[in-house]
Amino acid sequence: MNEQDLVLGLKKGDQSIFKQIISLYKNKVYNTLLNLLQNVEDAQDLSQEVFVEVFLSVGKFEGRSSLSTWIYRITVSKGLDYMRRKKRKKRFGVIYSLFKPESTEPAFEQATFNHPALLLENEEQATILLKAIYQLPEKQKIAFILSKLEELSYQEISQVMETSISSVESLLFRAKQNLQKILADYYTKNYS
Repeated sequence: MNEQDLVLGLKKGDQSIFKQIISLYKNKVYNTLLNLLQNVEDAQDLSQEVFVEVFLSVGKFEGRSSLSTWIYRITVSKGLDYMRRKKRKKRFGVIYSLFKPESTEPAFEQATFNHPALLLENEEQATILLKAIYQLPEKQKIAFILSKLEELSYQEISQVMETSISSVESLLFRAKQNLQKILADYYTKNYS
């Protein structure tokens, strides 16, 4: 079944087509969210939200991009919205703790993240790299994850991020420079 048939079936509310779309894209959606959020449970929850959004907003899909690009765009948008909400909540917790000095416990602790890829031989290096990626500015992080971890082409990334290919190239160039600096700083501090 081609992409147009999938979109038409989904627009008609065909449950079997919806299940087929989930089957086709669930791993890509989950992996993208996992790389963005670095939390298995959050990635699972948001994956479900992405597919609910796909089902509810398919009427707005105009076909100017491929179905997969549209789904990636929804995925990245949901992930970024979640990260922003989490940051606001964290800021509120920090402010609240400042006004409640009798509490000795921190408002939020940095959670440790164990990515499934970290089960590899080079667990320590993979952990360091993922933490470095997570420190990148938002757009650089998204471009890097979509390029290097999700293996999308520059064209696909530009469509997902709704920007030009030259902007994607620039974001990836700056991401690599920033990663080199972050990793150099890390190794200088910890192994000198």
